[in-house]
Amino acid sequence: MDFMTKLAEVVGGAMVRLRRSSAPRKQAIGASPDIPEARRQGIMTLKMPTAKGWVPGHKPKAADGLQVNAFASGLAHPRWIEVLANGDVLVAEALAEERPPRDLFDRAMVGTMKRAHAMGVSANRVSLWRDRDGDGVAEIRNDFLTGQNQPFGMAVVGDTFYVGNTDGIVAFPYQAGADRITGEGRRLVDFKPGGHWTRSLIVSADGRRIYAGVGSLSNIGDRGMQEEEGRASIWELDLESGAAREFATGLRNPVGLAWEPVTGRLWTVVNERDGLGDETPPDYLTSVQDGGFYGWPYCYWGQIVDDRVPQDSALVARAIRPDYALGGHTASLGLCWMPEGTLPGFGDGMVIGQHGSWNRSTLSGYKLIFVPFADGQPSGPARDILWGFLSEDEKWSYGRPVGVVIGPDGKSLLMADDVGNVIWRVSGA
Repeated sequence: MDFMTKLAEVVGGAMVRLRRSSAPRKQAIGASPDIPEARRQGIMTLKMPTAKGWVPGHKPKAADGLQVNAFASGLAHPRWIEVLANGDVLVAEALAEERPPRDLFDRAMVGTMKRAHAMGVSANRVSLWRDRDGDGVAEIRNDFLTGQNQPFGMAVVGDTFYVGNTDGIVAFPYQAGADRITGEGRRLVDFKPGGHWTRSLIVSADGRRIYAGVGSLSNIGDRGMQEEEGRASIWELDLESGAAREFATGLRNPVGLAWEPVTGRLWTVVNERDGLGDETPPDYLTSVQDGGFYGWPYCYWGQIVDDRVPQDSALVARAIRPDYALGGHTASLGLCWMPEGTLPGFGDGMVIGQHGSWNRSTLSGYKLIFVPFADGQPSGPARDILWGFLSEDEKWSYGRPVGVVIGPDGKSLLMADDVGNVIWRVSGA
């Protein structure tokens, strides 16, 4: 056992014992969550399962009426998925790069992330998977695009393929049905790398704009807000003019992006700040307003002030309260709109891949969930679609959910599992 792993276990174990001495709380979930009062953690709770992966014959558990199979396997930390018009499936394979720790706690964090397979050498590629016979299992794999810088979000508009690298959006010439990208890319927008490194992409309905999620560098602006400029926001890129701007701000780490078809509004899932307790504040699902400010780092869930941060009263006053709480530290990353009829027993709503917590005494997330919608808004409690990614004693993770999309057949979901190195396919039983 190396020093960082041992340190992580000591720090994490001490904090887990401290937190378990208090009475258990329900998760802060829904449109009107019961959010506990903030309790500063002197040393942040640090608890993550050791990555184990799946053995043959072992797979996630699915809700009644559903079945799950491996659409693709043998990947290198698959994070995000894009389904092309011809049914080809693109997968971004990337990983947080190992870095020198900044202090003692960060040393423990780096060791824990390595043990959880959340940090290491990144494949930095987009792979293409093709299910030629339509049996729900891909038979063909190609390296579609290589040599990128932590690629994540992907999109195709006309004859151009766009990829969200951690340091910006890059455009490549694309021909429908191509097995790989061969042309040179051109940088359209620069983003600051580091910190929350993922850059999700989504195209507007008219194909004229791309939106990108850019997470914060730190937990609560720890290195000063000047270092956070252009971060903790959703960006809008006009494809015709090339102009780019921050569309919405104060979103600590907005990852998945989806369009809700009734109202046409953009929605996102956001990972909130750490160090205030198991359920405080909750991660959330929210619609996104043009010019809207959502609180980070000064406040959360509307105007609840984080007194660890030097305050800006004007920004606090206009902070928008999110629409739907997803529980504390669930690390909700994946997001897609699922129309009624996609899976048996499920109506219209949002599907969310919850990567799973590290900053709480009892782990949360580690599942694929569904939030029902009616009239453009969440309309009821969340339901589990897939679970079983954790061992019962919370020591091992067999997998961790990330990106999710509607499958090429329109009757299934595809979900990236970055610890299991699998793309799972969920369909009717």
